[in-house]
Amino acid sequence: MKNTTLSLAAIVGLSGIASTAMAYEAGDILVRGRIAHVQPLDDSDLLHVPALGGAVPDSGVTVNSDTIPELDFTYMLAPHWGVELILGYSNHDVKASGSAADLGLGKVIDAKALPPTLTLQYHFLPNAKIRPYIGAGVNYTYFFDEKVTGPLDQPGAKIKMDDSLGFAAQAGVDFAINNDWFVNLDVKWIDMETTAHFTGTTAGSAKIDVDVDPIIWSVGIGRRF
Repeated sequence: MKNTTLSLAAIVGLSGIASTAMAYEAGDILVRGRIAHVQPLDDSDLLHVPALGGAVPDSGVTVNSDTIPELDFTYMLAPHWGVELILGYSNHDVKASGSAADLGLGKVIDAKALPPTLTLQYHFLPNAKIRPYIGAGVNYTYFFDEKVTGPLDQPGAKIKMDDSLGFAAQAGVDFAINNDWFVNLDVKWIDMETTAHFTGTTAGSAKIDVDVDPIIWSVGIGRRF
């Protein structure tokens, strides 16, 4: 956190001496295309399997990372204030860990996540060539195309993951190329959690609560309209 604060302060300092270019104005629409790396900071409760007597001691799951294309739109309410909608979806493997991995379960879920995120942004220096911003808002994640995989899979096995609603925070910076085009760096954190419900597997029914909580690192190019 200390390093992030110092980096943001350095960006603001550089922006103060940068020449004016591409000033944001109320009514501007900023469109960014990014390449984003979704890195879950995952944590899970114990795997509950009624056929095995309930909670499996020392069991859990981990969620893998994914790199995806991302599209976002920012509507400038005023030179310093904007509202951003972030769109994109990622694919994740969920693997057994701890004693669940010792049982030979391995990869247990393959699922996609669609996490539209709406944030209110404050742009520190909308008239400069280097324009840092921070944002906060809300995320809704819809999990879809879930599949049971590995040893748990058998004909009729199904998995359903609950949708998630949570807080989102971001920080980033735009670097002006000319009056309309810019390069963007952005990082977001999303409060994302779900419960995975298994039915019809080789172990019968089961469920597990998972905090996904991804950090999303992204770089891209944008244009003002």
